Amino acid sequence: MTAASKKLSLRRRGTTMCLLLLGCGLVGPALAAGKKLKVGVTLHPYYSFVANIVGDKAEVVPLIAGDANPHNYQPQTEDITRAMSLDALVVNGIGHDEWAFEIVKAAGRKGTLSLIYANASVALIPIAGDQGDAKVVNPHTFVSTTAAIQQVFEITRRLGELDPDNAAAYRRNAAAYAARIRGLRAEFMTRFANLDLSSFRCATTHAGYDYLMQEFGLTVTAVIEPRHGVAPTARQLANTVDAIRKANVRVLFAEKYFSIGLGKPIEEATGVKIFALSHITGGPYTADRFEVEMRENLQTLASAIESTRR
Repeated sequence: MTAASKKLSLRRRGTTMCLLLLGCGLVGPALAAGKKLKVGVTLHPYYSFVANIVGDKAEVVPLIAGDANPHNYQPQTEDITRAMSLDALVVNGIGHDEWAFEIVKAAGRKGTLSLIYANASVALIPIAGDQGDAKVVNPHTFVSTTAAIQQVFEITRRLGELDPDNAAAYRRNAAAYAARIRGLRAEFMTRFANLDLSSFRCATTHAGYDYLMQEFGLTVTAVIEPRHGVAPTARQLANTVDAIRKANVRVLFAEKYFSIGLGKPIEEATGVKIFALSHITGGPYTADRFEVEMRENLQTLASAIESTRR
């Protein structure tokens, strides 16, 4: 075989391999020359994750308005229009953004829009302190530093498949971003290291903080409102008060923007002290939102723990 024939044979093999990979879904659709990947996100933390991963190499598009409540959201016409122009969409996919799939379907993008499941590599846990019989997977993986890092690298991997020309840049950016999140976690791990956490018990108004509590070795004794937007019955509230008293819970974490009022009857009945944590699901979409609000959450967590030592 001549050198020219060998070169042609190799080219044909390479072309065949690319076609096979495309058929298997391992290579994303090629972007037009000079076109940036347009990545949609369903939640505020995902905006921060993707913005830090892509830098100026891609466009990040929130699927819904920043002031919308993602817990009980109803799709709007403008959301559907937005979905039509996306190349990919980062989703929670385990119960926190079911409306996103309605939007994708209404936009005629079901099966054609690349969905990036942020939690594909995260070890999921059930809702802690749920007074009901059913065990429900907790979707709040984004209120955590450890799970956040896992999601950052999963999103990075998938974006690299869709945009191979920028995959190396995405990996570099993700590594730098993950290092900052690790630094934040280490800072508070050091602060907690001198405290005896074995007897710390807390209750929450919403099951949004289980992953955060788990990574710092803290126990959630009761959740007043395990399913957001579903007010507890009188019996459930009585059971929660009973659980708090029996476990000698002294701290109740309420949701900063939504459920402070829900904790008041519990405070009056048990004497617990209320602290507010952010769910990171409202307000402006910014690249630093996750880091800013997680720092505030960790500071609040530290203050709550220290308050029980006095």
